Amino acid sequence: MNQPSRSPFCWRVLAASAALVVVATLSAAETRYEPKWESLDKRPSPQWFLDAKFGIFIHWGLYSVPGWGVKGEYAEWYWNKMHDQKVANSWWQYHQRVWGKDFDYAQFAPLFRCENFDAKQWADVFARSGAKYIVPTSKHHEGFALWPSAEASRTWGRPWNAVETGPKRDLMAELAKATRGRGLKFGFYYSLYEWYNPLWLSDRKRYVDEHMTPQFKDVVTRYQPAIIFSDGEWDMPSKDWKSEELLAWLFNESPCKNEVVINDRWGKECRHKHGGYWTTEYAAGLQDDAHPWEESRGMGFSYGWNRIENYDDYKTARELLMVLLDLVSRGGNLLLDIGPTGDGRIPVIMQQRLIEIGDWLKVNGEAIYGTRYAGRSCQWTDGKRPEQKFGEYMIKYNVMDQIGQKPKGAAAVKQVFFTRKPDALYAITPGWPGKQLVLRDVGVPNPAQVTMLGVPGALKHEVKGNTLTIDLPALGPEDAPCRYAYTFKITGAKVLPENVK
Repeated sequence: MNQPSRSPFCWRVLAASAALVVVATLSAAETRYEPKWESLDKRPSPQWFLDAKFGIFIHWGLYSVPGWGVKGEYAEWYWNKMHDQKVANSWWQYHQRVWGKDFDYAQFAPLFRCENFDAKQWADVFARSGAKYIVPTSKHHEGFALWPSAEASRTWGRPWNAVETGPKRDLMAELAKATRGRGLKFGFYYSLYEWYNPLWLSDRKRYVDEHMTPQFKDVVTRYQPAIIFSDGEWDMPSKDWKSEELLAWLFNESPCKNEVVINDRWGKECRHKHGGYWTTEYAAGLQDDAHPWEESRGMGFSYGWNRIENYDDYKTARELLMVLLDLVSRGGNLLLDIGPTGDGRIPVIMQQRLIEIGDWLKVNGEAIYGTRYAGRSCQWTDGKRPEQKFGEYMIKYNVMDQIGQKPKGAAAVKQVFFTRKPDALYAITPGWPGKQLVLRDVGVPNPAQVTMLGVPGALKHEVKGNTLTIDLPALGPEDAPCRYAYTFKITGAKVLPENVK
């Protein structure tokens, strides 16, 4: 095809623009960060994380073999909880009854065989879920490594990684290859401390210098993560962890220095103060996008698989979707956890939940990926929004109460979620609005284009001042483009937060 001719002036402008882009890129790549928070905190969160919105957490380790916990607690804390061998300790009672009082936790290592682990099947589920990144536990607080960590076996004084014992496979490498092959970003969770590591118990300074630091650099260099979820930081300040020096290496020297995203768990004083994105855990996220953030939670009460959690202990796919919509409308990400079994299977109920979310995102992903906080997260049709507290850990949060619905039964629409892109406002209704959808306090160009994602053609609408009334298409249940929630795109519109009462 012949290219249109351009004037010499035009070519000079294009060349100058290209040069500026190259200079800006080189400048970003050459930025050096000092090993102090004042410098490290200036590093912006890479764009991919702000656009991704939905990731999958994976808690998988030796605790997946017993796969048990007191209901309502974290099953991945099995070793720590059963370690206190008191008669009244429910964890110890269970361990004695099922495994025997002389069965040491280390004996779970050869039983962690992962014989049914199929990285490609996992990656297929993740891709179908619509998630954009995954974060498996490279090691949890038990210290057992899912990669060939020399430091793990050396400081524990026994084979303590998945290549030397148990499955005798590099689980991290298999998972990284399979998920990246499906276009997902691969990262990992890394616990700074280890409950009963002999070096941690005897000399914490040596533990940091001789175990944690070289081990962290090893796992980063091997797998070049796009995201690192640090944890287990609460026993010491960041100075004692030498986190500033470690992160300066990560941002300046590591092979993933330009892509990697980090969280805020690098010392007991760091959460919501230093690092990368802020974390909340089994909470409600944060109110707005003042700082990048991510809420993480399981589908039930635990991150690690708990075999005694029943069907009613799991949130439905509809509930989990509402959590995603609520968090994204406030500018955050959702890191939704799964807990595989010790033999390497993702429980079918977890697969089903993920794939239902993915079915919705196939139709409506445009209103999620790459969007930003619209200035306010929602509109209540009756003007009454329940009060929600925000915090870092275990904050009461029932999304169905927040949106004025019940987990089961009819879905009366009392709320509309908003997200935005530069050229459009998205209004997402948790349920079918009826014959009309009325949006208040929105700035809408007149004429405007209004469409429903998944339905061809424009929708009839009326603009009166700052109120937009949309006539909905007459669709039967079999004609609806998706389930649970429906998205309306208003080109050129914006919300007017100053008018919110």
